[in-house]
Amino acid sequence: MSFLSTMFGTTPGVFLGLTLVFMGGCAFMAGQALASTWRSAWQALPYGLLLGSVDRFLVYGLFGGKLLSLPGYLLDTGLLVGIALLAYRFTRTGQMVNQYPWLYRRTGLLNWAKRNGHGA
Repeated sequence: MSFLSTMFGTTPGVFLGLTLVFMGGCAFMAGQALASTWRSAWQALPYGLLLGSVDRFLVYGLFGGKLLSLPGYLLDTGLLVGIALLAYRFTRTGQMVNQYPWLYRRTGLLNWAKRNGHGA
């Protein structure tokens, strides 16, 4: 076993496939759902903690990785929370620009700004 497998409790292939692709997709959908229902961004944290726990269990149950690996859990959870927050901001930007086009304009993938000379 390599140092990374010993430290994080899984192999790089399992990390890429299960954590980033599968669970990252779940985190992306959670961030979109939070934004589309007009909830607060801080709610991505508890969802990310739960997704990190599910990820650790799947690594253990399907691939024989370490279930109780604190560095692995922190890495997985941090990435999943980050993905959820990015999806939240991306979705919220689209909402603000599409729902209030007379007030806001898109200034990037994750940002919007007030339109000049318009609004109340």
